[in-house]
Formats: sequence, C-alpha cells, structure tokens
Amino acid sequence: MTTLQQPLKHFKPTIGFIGGGNMAQALIGGLLAEGLQPEKILVSEPVEALRDQLTERGVCAVHENAQVAQQSDVIILAVKPQVLQDVAQALAPYMQQQLVMSIAAGVRLESLSQWLGGYTRLIRAMPNTPALVQMGATGLYALPDTSTQERQLAHTILSATGIVLWLEHEEQMHAVTALSGSGPAYFFYWMEAMINAGQALGLDAKTARDLTLQTALGAAQMAITSGEAPAKLQQNVTSPNGTTFAAIEVMQQHEIAAHIQAAMQAAALRSETLAKSL
Repeated sequence: MTTLQQPLKHFKPTIGFIGGGNMAQALIGGLLAEGLQPEKILVSEPVEALRDQLTERGVCAVHENAQVAQQSDVIILAVKPQVLQDVAQALAPYMQQQLVMSIAAGVRLESLSQWLGGYTRLIRAMPNTPALVQMGATGLYALPDTSTQERQLAHTILSATGIVLWLEHEEQMHAVTALSGSGPAYFFYWMEAMINAGQALGLDAKTARDLTLQTALGAAQMAITSGEAPAKLQQNVTSPNGTTFAAIEVMQQHEIAAHIQAAMQAAALRSETLAKSL
C-alpha cells in the first residue's frame, strides 16, 4: 500500500488519541501536514507541557481519557504497554461504535479485547517515528471479523503518514516491531558512527553531517526507485580492490550483517516477552 492519494481536508470522523507522547505527536504531525483539520483531533494527556504543545498546533488537548473516548469516532491508544491494561479497563464503559487502534508494542488484540470488556472493533498498528515527516512505515493487523470499511478507515488515517502494509498473522507484528518500528534508531546509530568517522578523518562536524545525511537519503531513494536489490546496488559501487571494496571487506570480517540480524532478533524477542508479560 502507498501513501494517501488525497489530503484529509474533508475527512469527517473525529480522531481521538489516548496519550500525547512522541509517537502520538509524530502521527498527529503527519495528519496535520496531510491536511486534516486540527479540530478533528482530540488528545488526552496527563502532562501539562505536552498538552500545551498540542494546543499550540490547534489540537484540542485535555486531561481526561473518558472525554476523548466519548467524543471520538476513532480512538488511537498511544500509551506505554505497561499502563495499557489500566487505561483500557477504565475506557471499557465508553466503548460504543468507535474503531479502536492500538500502537502499543507487544500487546495482543486478544488481551486488549478482554481489557475493553470483550470489545472487538480493534486494529493493531506498529508505526514508526518518520511518520512525523510523512515518511513512516506502518504494519497493521485486524481481527478477522473487522469490516472492510473499518480496515479502510484505519488505512486512510495511517496512510497520511507514510506506507501501510497489512499483516496476515498477528505474530508477524514482532518482526515489524524489530524491523521498521525500531528501525529508525538503527539508521540514526549508523549515521552517528559515520559522522564521527568523517570527523576522525579530518572533516569538520557540519561537513561530515551533511555528507552523511545526504548519502543516506540518496541511497534510500536509489533503493526505492531502481528496482534493484540492495545487494546488487552495493555491487554496482564496489569496484574490485577499490575504496568501497576495502570498507566492505572490513565489515564482512567483523560480521556486521550477522550482528544486525542478532540485534533485530533481540528486538523481536523483547516484543514477544512483552506480549507474554501483558
């Protein structure tokens, strides 16, 4: 699935966020940038400073979760997994016909349904922070009896912030969490290492940063538009015994690919462990 084809300027349902932290703000930023009217967004957030930030963007931010639930057609649960059970149980009396989406890592829809008193109009989403600049990637899973209209509604909302991919099995959400959910942090880590290496080689901080970020952007755009596999693109710029060859050889000697796989397996395992604990 691709990004939304038309802006959300005439979107009718009201979207309510339970929680106004980083991920909620990233999604809200993407929705506003895509044309959604600020008055169509409600947010409940206990931290006054975060409510003030949201209010400055024209969004209605309140303290009480129940108020948002009662006034919203779509509810996005954007609280930490560890507190979702308490939040959901408190919201259960206010569940009527709203579509509920959860972006809490590791929390299965079966558990969420129980906490909401058997409510089943549920969709689970794993977005990532580039949603803030409409370059996000979101994995979605819906319960089997979720209607086509409900799926389309969720797709429309999340497509405003990037690409949306539907999963056939909820267990695949652990892999999505490890890949795209946590993925931006991996690339930021790699960028920081390249910037530091550039400085160690004699570049000033700004030059090292600018070259690193533009190179990352260009490489991603090439991978998206060329149709070639990343391995093939790498081969295309790796001349035998050249400078790139020397760098890749060191990476292979240190088994960088294996370490990346191990890191992602650790992230997926943490997601599974979190699901079991909740």
